[in-house]
Amino acid sequence: MAYISFQPSDFFSTKLYTGTAAELAITGVGFQPDVTWIKCRSLVKNHYLFDSVRGATKNLAPNDTDVEATSAQRLKSWQSDGFTLGTSAGTNDSAATFASWNWKAGTTSGLSGGTITPSAYSFNTTSGFGIYKYTGTGANATIPHGLGVAPHLVIVKHLSGASDWEVGSTSYTSWAYHQGLNLTNAESSSATCWNSTAPTSTVFSVGTNGAINGSGQTYVAYVFANVKGYSKMGTYTGNGNADGPFIYTGFRPAFAIRKILDSTDSWYLTDSKRLGYNPQNDYLFANATQTESSLTRFDFLSNGIKIRTTDGGDNGNGNTYMYIAFAEFPFVSSNSKAGTAR
Repeated sequence: MAYISFQPSDFFSTKLYTGTAAELAITGVGFQPDVTWIKCRSLVKNHYLFDSVRGATKNLAPNDTDVEATSAQRLKSWQSDGFTLGTSAGTNDSAATFASWNWKAGTTSGLSGGTITPSAYSFNTTSGFGIYKYTGTGANATIPHGLGVAPHLVIVKHLSGASDWEVGSTSYTSWAYHQGLNLTNAESSSATCWNSTAPTSTVFSVGTNGAINGSGQTYVAYVFANVKGYSKMGTYTGNGNADGPFIYTGFRPAFAIRKILDSTDSWYLTDSKRLGYNPQNDYLFANATQTESSLTRFDFLSNGIKIRTTDGGDNGNGNTYMYIAFAEFPFVSSNSKAGTAR
């Protein structure tokens, strides 16, 4: 029996391209994105993240604390099968190689509930993903998400102030803990981030922390729920052995992020499209500007991820890690074809 009735590529897609420094149309994404995250692979550059809720010309740097910036020449617009880039360095340097990761949302009306009403939003109940722009109150509050199930992951960025990217997750010790997407820090306790309250099927909670809910300040939240056969978020424990743990996802991954919880290290970001093969898969750090690296670290298998390194960033003995994965091909699909290892 199929896990999902859609194909993962309907809602998530990695698209690689080479920059030209001239206006450039990127096609072949497979849908009109609502989020596009771009990183230059061959040059030391910031990450850039764009979403349809804030508008194409508004960009954020996931590896930095910078406030929202406006540039008419980074990402100019989205189209039905991709996006158009302007001439700015960082997203379109001449002859440089880039990776873009794209998500689709879609519902932009009918959201209600909570004590803070987002000023703009786009969410999708099928893929378990939503984007929400809101204004903080400075007091403990709830924000509706419309996904119909409790989210596993919430990422918030302060738009009008220079603050860390705050991450809350069911993978952490509790919702009294957080990490910074732009940092290497271990999980740490802070009751003021998420008001020590797990998300429900209707709302997620924010506390009084200025990076998440300062009075009169503006924010964007990216919210993800587990969807069997399409997305999987959870934890694993390292064994410090080259024959590392197996992470069952129920699909062949298209994209994965891994982060140690009980020590300091980077956010490892990998996809199935960049040059690489089992067990050597190219990776970038979500929290850093550095170029792409290749090391023997893990396999993408038909139904999950197999860790193949003793490095503490992925597999320290007894350490706990969170992972975030999206599918390239479900282990059991709606067209009855079986997924295979990479």
